[in-house]
Amino acid sequence: MIRRTALVASLALAILVQTGLVRTAAAEPIPLADLSAYFNALTTAEADFTQVNADGSIATGKIYIRRPGRVRFEYAPPDSNLVLASGGQVAIFDGKSNQPPEQYPLRRTPLNLILANRVDLARARMVVGHTQDGDTTRVLAQDPENPEYGSIELVFTANPVELRQWVIRDDSGSETTVILGEMTKGGNLPASMFNIAAEAQTRDR
Repeated sequence: MIRRTALVASLALAILVQTGLVRTAAAEPIPLADLSAYFNALTTAEADFTQVNADGSIATGKIYIRRPGRVRFEYAPPDSNLVLASGGQVAIFDGKSNQPPEQYPLRRTPLNLILANRVDLARARMVVGHTQDGDTTRVLAQDPENPEYGSIELVFTANPVELRQWVIRDDSGSETTVILGEMTKGGNLPASMFNIAAEAQTRDR
C-alpha cells in the first residue's frame, strides 16, 4: 500500500512539473549590476587568449587591458599581428606588411562597451540578452544608439565574477570568439604599450 501511494505521488508530481504548476529550481544569471561593478573595478589585466575567427581559423596570443579605453592584442607567430585600442581609435597592424595600420573609431566596435569609462549594462536597450547557461552567465549587449555597429556576447563565471570569453558579431553577421585564459589583474601596464603613433613609428624603422 505504501509503495502504491508513493508511486501515485511521484506520477502526480511529474504531471504538475510538466504542466508548469510546480517550478523546478534553476540557477539565476549574475545580476547586471554585479557585472557592471566587475568591469568598473577592473583597471589593468592581462591574459593569454585563443581567437576563433569566422572562417574557423584559430589564432593565439596575449591580451593586455588598461581601462578605460585601452587594449592590446599581441598575436603569436605565424600571424604576429597587433591590434591596439587607444585614444578612441582601433589600429590593426599587419605583421607581414610594412604599411601603416588600418584604423577606425573604437566607438564603432562592440568592444567599446566594456572599455568605456563607466560600464552600465543596465542602461536602457543596451542588453538584449541575459541568461544562465549551465555554470555561466551570458550577456548579449549592443550600443543602443547604434545597433548597426554589431553586438558582443560576454560569458562570465561566478564566485568570484570573472569574464571568460566574448563573441563579437559585426554588422555582416560574422562572428569572432575570444576565449581568455587565467587573468592577472592590477599589474603595471604603461600607457606606451597602447600608443598607436609610437608603434607605427617603431615599425617604420
